[in-house]
Amino acid sequence: MKDEEIIDLYWKRDEQAIAATADKYGAYCRTISYNILHSNEDAQECVNDTWLGAWKSMPPKRPGRLSAYLGKITRNLSLNRARHNLTEKRGLGQTELVLSELEDCIPAENTVEQIINEMALSQSINQFLRAQLRQKRNIFIRRYWYLYPIRDIAAAYDMSESKVASLLFRMRNDLKSYLEREGIVL
Repeated sequence: MKDEEIIDLYWKRDEQAIAATADKYGAYCRTISYNILHSNEDAQECVNDTWLGAWKSMPPKRPGRLSAYLGKITRNLSLNRARHNLTEKRGLGQTELVLSELEDCIPAENTVEQIINEMALSQSINQFLRAQLRQKRNIFIRRYWYLYPIRDIAAAYDMSESKVASLLFRMRNDLKSYLEREGIVL
């Protein structure tokens, strides 16, 4: 079923929308969630919550790209679950590790001014990534959006783990320099 047809089902409040979404995007959303949580049970629960989140948000929202919309819901739910798990000392630390790698590049959201500038930051990051070679951009996104472990990225691109880690290190430094040139205070 095409994405537009699935979205139309949500707008009609037809429960088939959930089944169609699960059929088409279930594996995609489970992968996102599992990469963050490293638990099949927690990942499946977040995916189920994703369907509920999509149901509650459509209408009024009409996503332009359903896969990205569902991926964002899944990612946010999974990150919240990971924070909860870390609080209870049950997490494996992968999520914390990935996010800590970026903390020198991305300013903390602790002032009103930084919150207001979030859109400019997002646009700048997107511009930076668009300027990268496709492979580098995809590696960066796999690591920092989908939270893939370095070993999985290395295997997917037939590279050594050290090469992937080095590439990501250089890209983080380049991103930091780019953001500073754009006037974003780090």
